[in-house]
Amino acid sequence: MKPLLLHTAELLEYSFGEDHPMGPDRVRVAMELAQHFGVLELFDIAEPPLDCAAYVASVHCPDYIQATIDQTPDLDFGIGDHEHPLTPGLAPIAARVVGATVAAVQAVWNGTHARAVNLSGGLHHATFNRQSGFCMYNDAAAAIRWLLDQGATRVCYLDLDAHHGDGVEAMFWNDPRVLTISAHESGLYLFPYTGFSHDIGGPDAAGTAVNIAFPRHTRDVEWLQAVHGIVPQILSRFRPEIIISQHGADPHRNDPLADLELSIDAMALAYRSVAGWAQKYAKGKWVAIGGGGYNRDSVGRAWTQLLCAVAGVELPADATLPAGWEQRVRCDSGLMLGDAGAAHALADFSPERRLTVQPCAPMVATSRSIFPYWGLNPYPGH
Repeated sequence: MKPLLLHTAELLEYSFGEDHPMGPDRVRVAMELAQHFGVLELFDIAEPPLDCAAYVASVHCPDYIQATIDQTPDLDFGIGDHEHPLTPGLAPIAARVVGATVAAVQAVWNGTHARAVNLSGGLHHATFNRQSGFCMYNDAAAAIRWLLDQGATRVCYLDLDAHHGDGVEAMFWNDPRVLTISAHESGLYLFPYTGFSHDIGGPDAAGTAVNIAFPRHTRDVEWLQAVHGIVPQILSRFRPEIIISQHGADPHRNDPLADLELSIDAMALAYRSVAGWAQKYAKGKWVAIGGGGYNRDSVGRAWTQLLCAVAGVELPADATLPAGWEQRVRCDSGLMLGDAGAAHALADFSPERRLTVQPCAPMVATSRSIFPYWGLNPYPGH
């Protein structure tokens, strides 16, 4: 059974303008690079539904939705500020992004596909009544709401974006049916300035909001150690019926809007781990979505690796990029899919041996806040 890719040309137009960080070409360059490597041939490709209004209305209030359609300045709704310039015609495109993620979840939940992906999704900052962080409508939240309406009782949302997945977490803060896990640069330094290890969920859902907050300049091994030291342990207790994972490419070392220093190779390793966790803990049911990422080169390379992970194949780190790639993405990327030297540096990393070295501080802090709720022993501090 091939995995499902939700895609249509309209989704490529989710943009706040040519000169905006959330500008055009982010998804397009990833699709082009995946096509170059023959990865798209491994997918069934389907268009999202045209009428997505009900999905948007399931997680956003009517006044806010109308304001996004009208595109008149309203700072209470985050419309027309410096991060969200007026963009007539964006609302129906954003609604189809929501519909694409919901359709991906529907395919996996109903069993027509074991895995699905929407690279245009991952707009995780949008809240019930406000545009935030370049995100108009929250597609992941709408997909989770659809699952809950179908009777799901254990949904996991895993967010590996450099920025905290605050919008999704807030919408399900006090719902014990939804486990949100976010691994991100600490809110001490980075928008949205939230998502600390002591943020654990509401009174009826304590322990179901999991936050791994990293300091600036965190590199591959520490990030991988913390993600592998926290996520599968919680999943083994929660036993989700489905995993929805968000894969913003902005943890990469070249991204201009974050301060983490990950390689494409480390991110690809994590994508493959998510695939394994879905197989082990969620009976294979996995939906992957895109997210942030504001360097076209790293977005293209990271999301090509994400598509590979969803399809269950691997491309070598030294796979040659197509001729003209640097001109296409308008930056100096080198000639390989991976980052120079990173694959060699990670050769000895093993998720199973993550505790052969001293646990890193973010891993210790999150385990102390969360593990007791799941009957797990926190990691020892320094």
